[in-house]
Amino acid sequence: MNPRIDGTKFGSITIDGSDIEHDVLIRLSGKIKKRKKKLSKAVFGTSHIISLEEAEHIFEKGTERLIIGSGHDGNVTLSKEASEYFQKEGVRVDLSPTPEAIHQWNKAKGPTIGLFHVTC
Repeated sequence: MNPRIDGTKFGSITIDGSDIEHDVLIRLSGKIKKRKKKLSKAVFGTSHIISLEEAEHIFEKGTERLIIGSGHDGNVTLSKEASEYFQKEGVRVDLSPTPEAIHQWNKAKGPTIGLFHVTC
C-alpha cells in the first residue's frame, strides 16, 4: 500500500501525517527515502535536471509508472538521457508541479514510484 500524501507547502511535504522537509523518493514498497539529488547536481550543477545517474537510482524493476512532482513552480525536468532511460525500461513518466502530482499519486494504481521536489 502506497503512503498517502496529505499535502505540500513550499519546503515540505506531508506524508501519512508526518512533515518532511526535503525532496522524497517513494519506492514500490511504499518506503520513503530522501532524494539523492546530488547525483544530478554533480552532472548539471543543479538538481532541477534529473540526470541519467539519478534516473538509474530511481528506477526499480517492475515499475510501470513514475510520478514526478516538479516543484511548486514546476522547475524540475528530465534530462534527455533520463527520459530515454525510462522509455527503454517501459516506465510511463508523469511530470507535473508537486501539488498536482500529489493528486495523481493518491489516485495511482499499479506499480508506481514517486519523486517529489518540495521547493521551486
